[in-house]
Amino acid sequence: MSVGSVLAIVSQKGGVGKTTTAVNLGAAFARRGMRTLIVDADPQGAVRYGAALKKGHATLGFTEYLAGTRPLRDIILPTALPWLRVMLVGGVSDAADQDEFLARVANGDLVTELLDAARSRCEIVVVDTPPGLGPITKAVLARSERVLIPLQCEPLALQTTPQILRAIQAVVETNPSLTFDGIVLTMYESGNAACERTAAYVREHMPPNLVLDIVVPRSVAVADAFAAGQPVVLRDPADPAAQAYVNIATLLAQRMSA
Repeated sequence: MSVGSVLAIVSQKGGVGKTTTAVNLGAAFARRGMRTLIVDADPQGAVRYGAALKKGHATLGFTEYLAGTRPLRDIILPTALPWLRVMLVGGVSDAADQDEFLARVANGDLVTELLDAARSRCEIVVVDTPPGLGPITKAVLARSERVLIPLQCEPLALQTTPQILRAIQAVVETNPSLTFDGIVLTMYESGNAACERTAAYVREHMPPNLVLDIVVPRSVAVADAFAAGQPVVLRDPADPAAQAYVNIATLLAQRMSA
């Protein structure tokens, strides 16, 4: 079996649709018949609420692997989609003190070992990282082949984008195999003047081809799907946001096979 790619979903700030993007791209890849694993590396642990996990699933995951208390086979969970598996972040999401978890990420090679093992089993590993440029995000980017930035269509998002772009450029200097797939505009509202100005500004001031032509519209169906514990591409595939994620997954899959 060929070795797969690791796709990191990163953002400088929270609330931009990062986890929603990771979950729905993972589901969209799986619906294409690609062996897909979603890895939740964000201590907030939001992936478990929207990834179509089966009821009564285990809550162990990334934390326990880093601690050496569980092997990979014990923390890869099945979902409602045959080709989709999920690794939760594990116990750190319920811990008051995350210092030990962060130290394990920053000071060892376990993240590299985990992602190498995961990509040997899958065609695509989608990693949901925490907001910002901390040790988890840096460790994941150091072992990723691809990176995508969700950017909410709001003026505040413009202030944080240069920081994450500089960070990715710094990672590329040590990980030349990292490909920047671009920025995807999320929560887009046609007719909203501030939203449209933000989108126009991003496209005008970013280098050519850095911003995906496909935008993810704001949609009630996305929130409803997360509340139901499912990706919107599975629960409501006709919804415009679901169709956008399917189209992005198609674009990325084509790039990976090129």
